[in-house]
Amino acid sequence: MGIGSKMKLDLGLLFILFSFAFFSSLVSSDLILSKVDRRIDLTSHIVRITSTLKVENDGNDEVSELVITFPDQQAKHLALVSAYHNEGRGKTKSRGASLPVKPFQSVEMPQSLTSYSVSLPKKLSKGEGLNLEVLAVFAQILKPFPEQVSQGDFQLVVFQDSAYILSPYAVKVQTLSVKLPDARIESYTKLENSKAQGSEIKYGPYENKSPFSYSPIVVHYEYNKPYTVAQKLVREIEISHWGNVQITEHYNLVHGGAILKGEFSRLDYQMSPHTKGASAFGWLVAKLPPRTHSIYYRDEIGNISTSNLWGNSIKTELAIEPRFPLFGGWKTFFTFGYGLPLMEYLFEAEGKRFVNISFGSPIDELVVNELIVKVVLPEGSTDLSVSVPFEVEQWQETKVSHLDISGRPVIVLRKVNAVPEHNQNFQVYYKFNCLSLLREPLMLILGFFSLFVACIAYSHADFSISKSSTSYLAKLQWDEVQTTIQQLENIINRCLTIHDKLEASLRELSRTGNVQACKTARKTSDSLLKEFSKELKPLLISLQSSPQGAQIFPKVCNF
Repeated sequence: MGIGSKMKLDLGLLFILFSFAFFSSLVSSDLILSKVDRRIDLTSHIVRITSTLKVENDGNDEVSELVITFPDQQAKHLALVSAYHNEGRGKTKSRGASLPVKPFQSVEMPQSLTSYSVSLPKKLSKGEGLNLEVLAVFAQILKPFPEQVSQGDFQLVVFQDSAYILSPYAVKVQTLSVKLPDARIESYTKLENSKAQGSEIKYGPYENKSPFSYSPIVVHYEYNKPYTVAQKLVREIEISHWGNVQITEHYNLVHGGAILKGEFSRLDYQMSPHTKGASAFGWLVAKLPPRTHSIYYRDEIGNISTSNLWGNSIKTELAIEPRFPLFGGWKTFFTFGYGLPLMEYLFEAEGKRFVNISFGSPIDELVVNELIVKVVLPEGSTDLSVSVPFEVEQWQETKVSHLDISGRPVIVLRKVNAVPEHNQNFQVYYKFNCLSLLREPLMLILGFFSLFVACIAYSHADFSISKSSTSYLAKLQWDEVQTTIQQLENIINRCLTIHDKLEASLRELSRTGNVQACKTARKTSDSLLKEFSKELKPLLISLQSSPQGAQIFPKVCNF
């Protein structure tokens, strides 16, 4: 093998090989694989293996299922396995409906294998056959080698598999092609009938292989695309019957590739990001539904403005740039959310409403170790049920928000090892009384009405302790004294004004000698002073008789 000096196969693999040789004589089946074409796609850090199988029944009994197997070292990275019935031939060939796939256990199978059974679309009698397509998706199966790189190094990864399909059935003819990101291949296992052409490695054809035939291959190649892994993603989908679906996604993201060793130079990265940051990634692309609106992108610090958005009537794409480039082992936390029109995702059937919306993350080629999807339904929703096209954990919660009384029911779904193939539509069914829509408007109306009534009552209410209390009476008496003093002050000011007028008439008399004018002014002043005296008398009596004014009365009289 080309990298035998760099990397050794697991000792467990040798045990697997001996187990396969032993069990191949024990496992018998009426089925044979007359032709197998396998395609391994290594252009992403999510590995996809597509196997086209031509299955034939070579026995006397009818067969209704096909068993597919994976080594345990691969199966622990298996995120999804699906099977389809291919219909037609040549140019008319098309993928049919998905076939049921479920775990399979048998005492005849080696302990080091994980098996699944595929239910065939029809029972195969002797001599009958059909074409199947099996898709297996693996997450985090690529191993960085070396495991640590400096800032200026390119990232190399290793992939291990078998040149032969690992199957409990005999295989007449099989081929294998391995598609790489580009032609920069460090090394690969060279076998009979193997060759590399550009970014593709081909093995085969190989003929007449017995059950559980296994020939290990290792491919060591350069991979500098984003190795994005979300350790945890919480996706909240809030349904509002007022016309909006609000989606909020909280990401705990890590670069799953080779760990950065040494120091990081921001200057070197900015000057030459393709050579001084080849193993890092600085952008993520989220493919959102059309007519997405109210998009935001932030982290714990605040809003992040380094993002670009473009779209049309078919799609909307958001390019997200973290605050810093991510190298191997580096993490970042961020949140982004957006709104969708409700009419495109809420439907009604058989007396129930149901939400039909996508399950996974919209970010390209993202592996999610733990994906939690929360569907928040309107308050008052009842008879909840969920339909998901794959297995998930499920439970219910309650979320209390503004203007809620009992809280909103929440459907919680949990999926481990989620990949883009899990981004399928799922449905949440529930019943909802339309009258419940009036609950929040009525609460607002009642709240404002109560506020206005309270304000009116407050403005007209008397909050004194008691009108017969000593303090309250003393306050009234003091108010009366202040009013009396103010009236006395006004009368005195008017007297002073008359006094000023008399002095002015005397000065005019000395200047002109007009005695008659002076007498007239004197007569007018005397009459006004008599009236002021009459007004003063009841005020002084009131002031003298008041307990609060007794101390002030002598000072007023002296004045």
